[in-house]
Amino acid sequence: MPQIHLHAEPGDYAPTVILPGDPIRATKIAARFDGGLENTRQVNANRGLVGYTGTVQGVPVSVQVTMMGSPTTGIVVEELLMLGVTTLIRVGTTGAFGKAQIGDVIVAMASVGWTGHANVIGAGEPTAPTADLDVVLALRDAARATGLTTHVGPIVTGDVFYGDPKPVYRWGRRGYLSVEMETATLYLLAMRERAKGRPIRAGSILTVSDVLFDPDDPDAAERSGGKAFYRPPEDEVNRRVDLTIGAALAAAAALGRG
Repeated sequence: MPQIHLHAEPGDYAPTVILPGDPIRATKIAARFDGGLENTRQVNANRGLVGYTGTVQGVPVSVQVTMMGSPTTGIVVEELLMLGVTTLIRVGTTGAFGKAQIGDVIVAMASVGWTGHANVIGAGEPTAPTADLDVVLALRDAARATGLTTHVGPIVTGDVFYGDPKPVYRWGRRGYLSVEMETATLYLLAMRERAKGRPIRAGSILTVSDVLFDPDDPDAAERSGGKAFYRPPEDEVNRRVDLTIGAALAAAAALGRG
């Protein structure tokens, strides 16, 4: 067991792993595997980084929590790569830049690494963290088949959740769809492994849980009623996320069969 944080052995995780940030959500995802939670195997609990392995539509699939932000996501992904995982799918929430609506789905084709972690991995140079096309298409198709309004395009991964929103709005003006805290790290690590010749694939499917309204956009200002952002009650966020999880599970099974 060479991993410090995921106390597991090669073979404990399926080749395809779903990566939520929330440990409660990870357990809920495992409960949606074939036969429910009682027919899954818990493969890690160390440091609260819960992970489970089971099947989805008969295909081996695991779920592993990353917690919040790039540093813990990087640790978890690095150790999953050590354990032989080849397909990684982030499922989470994101704040959209005014065009997408609450409950819409964003499949991230690429993600700016606006983080310290990305700066370290990229040696301080510009990077272009990009998903695997097969994963993007599988996630897009599964989301649309579920009836979810789905957007595909570039997003931003940042380090700060609370703070002055003014520096964030510029990303929306440049055409980025939303902002979150993990995807660029996942993509950079997957790209690094592909450069070594390993068949590593990564993608990210996100539920719009917040809408950020640019005060310099007259249309957004009118729709927001002057508010900087809008977030619905948490029960409604969770209901929308559950729909996205269904699409992620379907995509994971399709990718695992492929």
